[in-house]
Amino acid sequence: MPKTIIYEAMTEKLEILAPDGTVDEQLLPPLSQEEVLGLYRDMLTLRAFDDKALKLQRQGRMGTWASTLGQEAAQAGLAKNLTRADWLAPTFRESGLMLLFGVPAVNQYAYWKGDEAGSLFPEGVNCLPPSVPIASQLLHAVGIGMALQKKGSDGVAVGFGGDGSTSEGDFHEALNFAGVFGARTLLYVQNNQWAISVPFKRQTAAGSIAQKAHAYGIPGLQVDGNDPFAVYAGTKAALDHIRAGKGAYLVEALTYRMQSHTTADDHTRYRTPEETALWAEREPVRRTRLYLEKKEWWDEQKEAALQEELAAAVEGWVKELEARPAPKPEDMVAFMYQEMPWHLKEQYEFLKAEVKR
Repeated sequence: MPKTIIYEAMTEKLEILAPDGTVDEQLLPPLSQEEVLGLYRDMLTLRAFDDKALKLQRQGRMGTWASTLGQEAAQAGLAKNLTRADWLAPTFRESGLMLLFGVPAVNQYAYWKGDEAGSLFPEGVNCLPPSVPIASQLLHAVGIGMALQKKGSDGVAVGFGGDGSTSEGDFHEALNFAGVFGARTLLYVQNNQWAISVPFKRQTAAGSIAQKAHAYGIPGLQVDGNDPFAVYAGTKAALDHIRAGKGAYLVEALTYRMQSHTTADDHTRYRTPEETALWAEREPVRRTRLYLEKKEWWDEQKEAALQEELAAAVEGWVKELEARPAPKPEDMVAFMYQEMPWHLKEQYEFLKAEVKR
């Protein structure tokens, strides 16, 4: 079994809320009590949304799922700084952020159930479908950011990746284009320490991912991704920089994937119980609740009421999901291109004929 190691970067990172619930008052962003409670609510919403997806998959009612357990702060903290003018180019692990950005839970559950119509997002929600190929979406985000710049838009394109994506050529190409062309793009890496079974120490000899930005002429910042205040403050600074027309930015959120890579993986084959237990003490929901209790803003009664409310909301999403009409098999090929090429037309017609038989 591998040794228990916490992979800390050898560079400074922005941390405001410590695992024991104490804060650095000098760094604490000017958030009201209502806003802080909203952040906590968002994180619990993401946890309930994710937990139900895992259960649906295990029950055979949904396909593969990539859990966000432990990464709620890295997504909720960023979501607070996004606007309707912004664009997302997500991976398969931004489901929580997509939910907060306006992509309904039902759409996401449907997508991972195999229904292509799940990618029909509401009008005005500028979000690409989840990208499974590693790092390709970072190039898409830079292209969108260049387009936003040319159009004089106030929006910012946010491209996502994990620590494993930084070993791909697409990551470096995206950074280079973002720097050279001053794209209105935030490159956001959730460094959750493991790319399936490959630990972060095998991805790079560098002390951090954030420092790689400097080689491409753009700023880079590492934040404690399990600290919602650090994520909020760090991404706000990055987005303010981009919105001011100063070019692209790279933010590395140092976090930890508490679950397996996907439901097709078993993380116990390559991680020790001691390692996951150590990171469980740093997870974002726990430390935020400790902070709220110290402030006397939260208690068991409020927690129970919110959990009951979220459980009812999740069951409503599932009920709506399973009331949707069954997808048509030919939808697999119907939405690939604006104008379907001849070879796909042949497959499409063949599939329709087979379905009718």
